[in-house]
Amino acid sequence: MSQPDSAANQPDTAAPGSALDAVAAELGPGGDLAPEADAEGYRRRMARRQEVQRQRVGERNLEKGLVLVFTGDGKGKTTAALGLALRTLGHGDAVAVVQFIKGGWQPGEAKALELFGDALAWHALGEGFTWETQDRERDRQLVQLAWERSCTYLADEHRKLVVLDEVNVALKLGYLTVEQVIEGLALRPELTHVALTGRGAPPALLERADLVTEMKLVRHPFREQGVKAQRGIEF
Repeated sequence: MSQPDSAANQPDTAAPGSALDAVAAELGPGGDLAPEADAEGYRRRMARRQEVQRQRVGERNLEKGLVLVFTGDGKGKTTAALGLALRTLGHGDAVAVVQFIKGGWQPGEAKALELFGDALAWHALGEGFTWETQDRERDRQLVQLAWERSCTYLADEHRKLVVLDEVNVALKLGYLTVEQVIEGLALRPELTHVALTGRGAPPALLERADLVTEMKLVRHPFREQGVKAQRGIEF
C-alpha cells in the first residue's frame, strides 16, 4: 500500500495574499523597469498592478500591537524608532521612550519632542558606554532599573508605542535576559506597539518579533574619514 502524501495532509500555512504577492512581483513597480515601450501597454500593466494592489490591501485587515526590532551594525536604528515615535505623537497618541546604556548626554530628539508635553515620557537611564562607566555592576543595576520602568510602560494601555532604545545591547552585554524581555512584551495591551533597538538582537527576540530590520554598515564617516560625532547626526 502506498504511503499517504504527508504534504497533502499539512494545514495551509501560506501567508494571506501570497498568490497576489507573486502577481504583483511579476507586474513590477513600473517606471523604466516595465518592458512596454508604448504608453497604452504601460497603462494596462499599471492598471492591472493597481487592481492587484487593492486586492492585496483588502486581504490584509488585521490590527495588532507589533514587536519591531531594529538591529545590525549600520547607523539608523534609534533614528528609525524615534521616527515611529514622532509619527505616533503626530496622531495624538502617547509614547514612552526608555534608553538603556545611553544617558551621558541629552540628544536632540529629546529636546525637540519636549514640545509634545505629557504625551511623551522620555527616560535616559544609563550613564554612558561601558568604556566610560568602567563599572559593570553599576551598569547592571541601571539596566535593571530601566527594565522595571519599561515594564510599567509596556503594561500601560495609554501608551500606543514604547521604545526600548539600545535594549539589544543590554541583552548582548548580559545585563538583561531575553526571557525577561519576552515576558515584558507579554504585558502589553492588545494594540500597544514596542520598538527595540541596538546591535546584536538575540535569535529568540528576532523569532518573537513581527518586524525585523537589519541596518547594514556599508560606509561610515567615523571609520573611513575620522569624522567625529556631530550634533544633529549622531545626537
